[in-house]
Amino acid sequence: MGKGMRAGKPKKQKQPNQAQQMQQIQAMQAQMDAVQEEIDKKEIETTVGGGVVKVKINGKKEIVSLDIDPEVVDSDDVETLQDLIIGAVNEGIRQIEEYSNEEMGKLTGGLGLPPGMM
Repeated sequence: MGKGMRAGKPKKQKQPNQAQQMQQIQAMQAQMDAVQEEIDKKEIETTVGGGVVKVKINGKKEIVSLDIDPEVVDSDDVETLQDLIIGAVNEGIRQIEEYSNEEMGKLTGGLGLPPGMM
Protein backbone atom coordinates (compact mmCIF):
# COMPACT_ATOMS: atom_id res chain seq x y z
CA MET A 1 0.00 0.00 0.00
CA GLY A 2 1.31 3.46 -0.93
CA LYS A 3 2.17 6.18 1.50
CA GLY A 4 -0.88 7.94 2.88
CA MET A 5 -3.32 5.25 1.72
CA ARG A 6 -5.43 3.36 4.18
CA ALA A 7 -7.05 0.04 3.79
CA GLY A 8 -10.73 -0.21 4.53
CA LYS A 9 -13.54 2.18 3.86
CA PRO A 10 -13.22 4.81 1.11
CA LYS A 11 -13.20 8.41 2.21
CA LYS A 12 -16.71 9.84 2.42
CA GLN A 13 -17.49 12.81 0.21
CA LYS A 14 -19.00 15.71 2.06
CA GLN A 15 -22.63 16.20 1.02
CA PRO A 16 -24.74 19.28 1.60
CA ASN A 17 -27.17 18.88 4.46
CA GLN A 18 -30.90 18.77 3.90
CA ALA A 19 -31.41 22.35 5.07
CA GLN A 20 -28.97 23.63 2.44
CA GLN A 21 -30.60 21.53 -0.24
CA MET A 22 -34.04 22.80 0.75
CA GLN A 23 -32.82 26.41 0.57
CA GLN A 24 -31.38 25.79 -2.89
CA ILE A 25 -34.65 24.23 -4.06
CA GLN A 26 -36.68 27.13 -2.67
CA ALA A 27 -34.35 29.67 -4.31
CA MET A 28 -34.65 27.90 -7.65
CA GLN A 29 -38.45 27.75 -7.30
CA ALA A 30 -38.54 31.50 -6.65
CA GLN A 31 -36.40 32.09 -9.75
CA MET A 32 -38.63 29.83 -11.84
CA ASP A 33 -41.73 31.66 -10.62
CA ALA A 34 -40.17 35.00 -11.57
CA VAL A 35 -39.21 33.72 -15.03
CA GLN A 36 -42.69 32.27 -15.56
CA GLU A 37 -44.24 35.60 -14.59
CA GLU A 38 -42.06 37.34 -17.19
CA ILE A 39 -43.00 34.75 -19.80
CA ASP A 40 -46.70 35.24 -19.04
CA LYS A 41 -46.34 39.00 -19.63
CA LYS A 42 -44.43 38.58 -22.91
CA GLU A 43 -46.39 39.33 -26.07
CA ILE A 44 -45.43 38.17 -29.54
CA GLU A 45 -47.00 39.51 -32.71
CA THR A 46 -47.08 37.44 -35.87
CA THR A 47 -48.25 38.44 -39.31
CA VAL A 48 -49.20 36.42 -42.35
CA GLY A 49 -50.28 37.18 -45.88
CA GLY A 50 -47.96 40.14 -46.18
CA GLY A 51 -49.37 41.69 -43.02
CA VAL A 52 -53.08 41.37 -43.81
CA VAL A 53 -53.62 39.29 -40.66
CA LYS A 54 -51.83 40.15 -37.39
CA VAL A 55 -52.15 38.18 -34.18
CA LYS A 56 -50.69 39.09 -30.81
CA ILE A 57 -50.30 36.20 -28.32
CA ASN A 58 -49.10 36.40 -24.73
CA GLY A 59 -46.97 33.95 -22.75
CA LYS A 60 -50.09 32.25 -21.45
CA LYS A 61 -50.87 31.36 -25.09
CA GLU A 62 -53.90 33.63 -25.10
CA ILE A 63 -54.77 35.74 -28.13
CA VAL A 64 -54.46 39.37 -27.04
CA SER A 65 -55.41 40.96 -30.33
CA LEU A 66 -56.36 40.05 -33.88
CA ASP A 67 -56.23 42.54 -36.73
CA ILE A 68 -57.58 41.76 -40.18
CA ASP A 69 -57.12 44.09 -43.12
CA PRO A 70 -60.63 44.73 -44.51
CA GLU A 71 -59.30 44.20 -48.03
CA VAL A 72 -58.71 40.50 -47.30
CA VAL A 73 -62.31 39.95 -46.22
CA ASP A 74 -64.12 38.37 -49.16
CA SER A 75 -67.43 36.65 -48.52
CA ASP A 76 -66.77 34.42 -51.55
CA ASP A 77 -63.43 33.24 -50.14
CA VAL A 78 -63.84 32.71 -46.39
CA GLU A 79 -61.45 29.72 -46.47
CA THR A 80 -58.46 31.90 -47.32
CA LEU A 81 -59.18 34.18 -44.36
CA GLN A 82 -59.59 31.19 -42.07
CA ASP A 83 -56.27 29.75 -43.26
CA LEU A 84 -54.53 33.08 -42.65
CA ILE A 85 -55.90 33.33 -39.11
CA ILE A 86 -54.96 29.74 -38.29
CA GLY A 87 -51.47 30.27 -39.70
CA ALA A 88 -50.92 33.44 -37.67
CA VAL A 89 -52.19 31.89 -34.43
CA ASN A 90 -50.12 28.72 -34.87
CA GLU A 91 -46.97 30.72 -35.62
CA GLY A 92 -47.57 32.90 -32.57
CA ILE A 93 -47.98 29.86 -30.34
CA ARG A 94 -44.82 28.31 -31.79
CA GLN A 95 -42.84 31.49 -31.15
CA ILE A 96 -44.08 31.93 -27.58
CA GLU A 97 -43.28 28.28 -26.78
CA GLU A 98 -39.80 28.72 -28.20
CA TYR A 99 -39.31 31.86 -26.09
CA SER A 100 -40.61 30.10 -22.99
CA ASN A 101 -38.32 27.10 -23.50
CA GLU A 102 -35.30 29.36 -24.01
CA GLU A 103 -36.00 31.38 -20.86
CA MET A 104 -36.64 28.32 -18.68
CA GLY A 105 -33.63 26.60 -20.25
CA LYS A 106 -31.39 29.42 -19.03
CA LEU A 107 -32.50 28.61 -15.50
CA THR A 108 -32.63 24.82 -15.66
CA GLY A 109 -29.88 24.18 -18.20
CA GLY A 110 -27.37 22.97 -15.64
CA LEU A 111 -29.76 20.52 -14.02
CA GLY A 112 -29.65 17.93 -16.79
CA LEU A 113 -33.42 17.56 -16.81
CA PRO A 114 -35.12 16.02 -19.81
CA PRO A 115 -37.05 18.43 -22.07
CA GLY A 116 -40.50 19.28 -20.76
CA MET A 117 -39.71 18.62 -17.10
CA MET A 118 -39.99 22.29 -16.14
